[in-house]
Amino acid sequence: MMKHFLSINSLMATEAMDLVLRAKEMKDGDYRSDLLAGKTLAMIFEKASTRTRVSFEVGIRHLGGDTIFMTPADSQLGRSEPLNDTARVLSRYVQGMVVRTFAQKNVEELARHGSIPVVNALTDMFHPCQIMSDMLTIYERTTNLKDLVISWIGDGNNMANSWINASVYFGFQLNIACPEGYTPNTAVLERALKMGAKVYVTDDPKAAIAGSHFVNTDVWASMGQEAEQKKREKAFAGYQLDEELLALADPNAKVLHCLPAHRGEEISESVFEGPQSIVFDQAENRLHMQKAILEWIYS
Repeated sequence: MMKHFLSINSLMATEAMDLVLRAKEMKDGDYRSDLLAGKTLAMIFEKASTRTRVSFEVGIRHLGGDTIFMTPADSQLGRSEPLNDTARVLSRYVQGMVVRTFAQKNVEELARHGSIPVVNALTDMFHPCQIMSDMLTIYERTTNLKDLVISWIGDGNNMANSWINASVYFGFQLNIACPEGYTPNTAVLERALKMGAKVYVTDDPKAAIAGSHFVNTDVWASMGQEAEQKKREKAFAGYQLDEELLALADPNAKVLHCLPAHRGEEISESVFEGPQSIVFDQAENRLHMQKAILEWIYS
């Protein structure tokens, strides 16, 4: 049966942990294969990218495949061709689509109308490849995932939504601190709570970070929200992950950021470059998790 990876919810109950373990094996063994030999994947990116694009392109080549990179300027997507037409046409040419776009419905529509696998490389709702690689980064430091307290400080964006989904699969306590009006998606949160997730949402960063083993943050204004920058800076005053706030976490806490970072805004220079930061290990792991996800789809 053809598989898509549109959110972590695309996985069965045990598959999320299986992917973490497989990505760790691939990393440790500098894994290469011919799994994708003779296959070409279309990389459809409506949003700019460094880590996502490079990690996927390199990962696909490590598995023997090839890529075609497409932006709206390179295709009829920029002229508002219906997504269902794009999906059906590309299905005649390539063997998969890696899509970085705005609306979650876009990747869902491409999956629905196409006849090839679709991978969500980021939408405004979810960033599942990033969150899975973050779980790999955490697993490298502790295998007791259910005993962890993980905090999210900042915007209730696609990463916050993805952390909520991850809490269902991995069982950790998730504490989220967001200003009023910037909380995570209500439907995503309610679904997770009904499934038994341990999620605490507050507007107090100090309460959310207290005792945390891993602390996450992200930019206050994501791609497409640049016009809100000044408004958001005011709303997020007091939410910067600095040394004073980090001191409330577990003494051995590690700091995560999915990058790019706005140093001096959501995270201080001293924390970003400090001994508790593991952001570049986190970035490296995108490559290994991308390969594990592709293997899960195409094996």
